Parts: sequence; C-alpha cells; structure tokens
Amino acid sequence: MAYKITENCRGCQACVRPCPTQAISGERHEVHQIDPQRCIECGTCGRVCPYEAVLTSQGRLAQRVKKMDWLKPVIDQKSCVSCALCITICPVSCLALEYIQGNSAGRGYPVLAQPNACIACGFCADICPVEAISMQPKKKG
Repeated sequence: MAYKITENCRGCQACVRPCPTQAISGERHEVHQIDPQRCIECGTCGRVCPYEAVLTSQGRLAQRVKKMDWLKPVIDQKSCVSCALCITICPVSCLALEYIQGNSAGRGYPVLAQPNACIACGFCADICPVEAISMQPKKKG
C-alpha cells in the first residue's frame, strides 16, 4: 500500500523534490498524486507537507517534522557485521562503507556519509539483521 495525498493538498510542491523515487506529480496549486507503483513508503512526503495532506499506507495522517528534527541512523560498529544491506536499501545513497585504519578484521563499516541527504526513512535500521542501527535525533552542538 502506498502513501496517499488528500484533498487538503494545496499544490505547494514541497513533497515533490524530496521524494526519492519521483512518485509524486501534479501541477502547482492543484492536488498532487502519488504513483502507488513508485511509492516506497519512506514517509518523506508526510514529514515535509505543511498542509497535513498525506496519509500513511495505514490510512493515518502523516505528521510534519522539521528537517532538523528528523531521526538519523546511528551505527554500532561493535554489533555490525558489515553485510552492507543498509547501504543497498538506502533510497538516497547517504550511507557508505568506511574502512577504519588499524582494523584487524579488514572490513568496512557503514557510516552516514551524507547526513544532509538522509530522509529519515529508517529502512537501514529496519533491514539490519543484527539491529546495529538505531534511528536517533541529530546531536545538537
């Protein structure tokens, strides 16, 4: 089930640009639509909508969240098995493998390489087979 835009939409297009799959279309000042074949249910459209016009796939109103308050993935390298599933699933490619100098295991670990690109979908945390990724508020300071 895909997300859905309701009649509350004012066609501001705030949701169009951040959608990682270009699933949202519509003319400015008109109600937009989400292509259910392209929607990956990342929730970005709901987090940016200023008009409370997005319903989740469960039919609940998606809540707007200021970008500075979006949760970001935090990776516990001690638990991580370097499977790279998180990197593969990320719809905006903001995660990357980083090889740590002096690592005797000779493997890379995922890091949030492009924090500003992260859309807070949580797919990385959901797919992690060892629960090494948690979604947490951005550290202030």
